[in-house]
Amino acid sequence: MKQLEVQIMQQSYLLGCPEGREARLLDAVERVDTAMTRIRDAGKVRARERIAVLAALNLAFELADREAAELAAAAQAQHMPAAGSLGVAGSDAAVPPQGSERLQALVRRIDEVLGSDGHLLCTPSFFLPKVLQWQRLQCCRV
Repeated sequence: MKQLEVQIMQQSYLLGCPEGREARLLDAVERVDTAMTRIRDAGKVRARERIAVLAALNLAFELADREAAELAAAAQAQHMPAAGSLGVAGSDAAVPPQGSERLQALVRRIDEVLGSDGHLLCTPSFFLPKVLQWQRLQCCRV
């Protein structure tokens, strides 16, 4: 274990650090020093111990916010498949089981509407009757 001498709010500390993790420790020291200096410079708190506690709470709050945002993004990503993950042949992305069933039901309904024609791109005169038939099947309620 390596020892590093660092300064936080102009006070020296000797810290133990695992080999290869020095940069991460120095980054953490810089964050703590910045947080504590901001609190001290705001002028309302003078005791070093109170400044340290407030800085720790602020940093913990920021970390909790970041973790909550990452969890929310991960949860949203699970519910909204990425482009290209819609079950198209050759797609590497997986569709969740419930999404796959809904997709298959939608494809079956589209096939029913299109019948033997099978054309998705067509002229308006052909398309209008298909849209009306689609509405009668209430295809949107998958």
